[in-house]
Amino acid sequence: MLAAERTVAVQNDLLTRIAHARALTDELFQVVKPDALYDRPIPERHRMVFYIGHLEAFDWNLLRERALKLTPFSPAFDRLFAFGIDPVGGGLPTDEPQDWPRLEDVLAYRKRIRDVLDEGLDSAVSSGRDDGEFSLSLLLNVAIEHRLMHAETLAYMLHRLPLDKKVSGLRLAAAGGAAPSHALIEIAAGTATLGQPTAKGSFGWDNEFEENAVHVSEFLIDRYKVTNGDWLEFLSSGGYANRSLWGSSAWEWKEAHQISHPAFWKLEGNEWLCRTMFDEVPLPHHWPVYVSHAEAEAYAKWAGKSLPTEAQWHRAAYGTPQGSERMYPWGDEPPTNERGNFDFRSWDPVAVNASAQGNSAFGVADMLGNGWEWTSTVFGPFPGFQRFPFYPGYSADFFDGKHYVMKGGSARTATCMLRRSFRNWFQPHYQYVYAGFRCVRSK
Repeated sequence: MLAAERTVAVQNDLLTRIAHARALTDELFQVVKPDALYDRPIPERHRMVFYIGHLEAFDWNLLRERALKLTPFSPAFDRLFAFGIDPVGGGLPTDEPQDWPRLEDVLAYRKRIRDVLDEGLDSAVSSGRDDGEFSLSLLLNVAIEHRLMHAETLAYMLHRLPLDKKVSGLRLAAAGGAAPSHALIEIAAGTATLGQPTAKGSFGWDNEFEENAVHVSEFLIDRYKVTNGDWLEFLSSGGYANRSLWGSSAWEWKEAHQISHPAFWKLEGNEWLCRTMFDEVPLPHHWPVYVSHAEAEAYAKWAGKSLPTEAQWHRAAYGTPQGSERMYPWGDEPPTNERGNFDFRSWDPVAVNASAQGNSAFGVADMLGNGWEWTSTVFGPFPGFQRFPFYPGYSADFFDGKHYVMKGGSARTATCMLRRSFRNWFQPHYQYVYAGFRCVRSK
């Protein structure tokens, strides 16, 4: 196949993936009853209606001029829906529902963008034209993964909506099963290769470059993520009231917001319930607990351990006792249903020991899917980092010392973002993301 034909084939595949990603996010908005689309389920985030416009505005602002040389038709909406928010200084948005456009106007904006973009992209791909400053394939990958990231963000926002504001979905039975062991796995000293090389030519976000090797000393790591049952022991022992377990800023945040349990838990009488997407069920003890970085650090200290560094997590996930490294914890085969709980197949977690076929070479379980995992590594650039010129703030705006790297993925993480080099990050006092953790100890 000629190079030009390969390019057209790749770009046609990317157009198919864009259509699939749109279908995913459109389905999410169907979960929300219409009168709740102007609600704000999480105080730190925009109202739901913003995201209906944002996903299309992002694609339009990214592709309109750079790839297709199109003229704006609604500059005010292009600006209004351009950027989300991530307040870290305590300030929260104060807008009211009436400050936002009518839903029919937002939907009309979305439809027009899709119609115009699709026509332009079909023409550009069929003609083989790729003469802009940036590769069309690169820009399409950015548009696809941006939308898929929001498919996950929207899911945990929907998780916070009251059940009566959502269209009824799958209700779960209480989860049972044998309790996983609390074994620590010994990880031999070795190399963790972080990031990926530009020369490889694969897609990655700017914070994934350049590839760099880190020596990791031997250590011990939990075989499984910390579970709800483990967390119940921490809570029952007075962990939230033990000042010695919390850093000063974490304690101030906890006290100011009266944080006394995970955000996905609810106490009803004397029984703890877990909020699933469409139900409240007796606490599933063998699911991973979802908590903030601050809470995870307090637990690790209580357990006499610590959170892993990004490099330690990598070594446990992708390394081998022989010194080689794998594409995925289980090997180089692509992700499948048996390997873990990911790629939108479930709204909720499963037991941490449910996917033995996804174990790493060291026997560490559940490292991809079923909940992101906090690390102790502050989010920052790798050596050789160069920001995306067309999206300069994607990573660099968060190199502020106030965000921590997460690795792995959740049930709502797309397969393409299970690649070894992918990095996620959040501020430490954010309870709502599908994020758990496991602990390490020096040997």
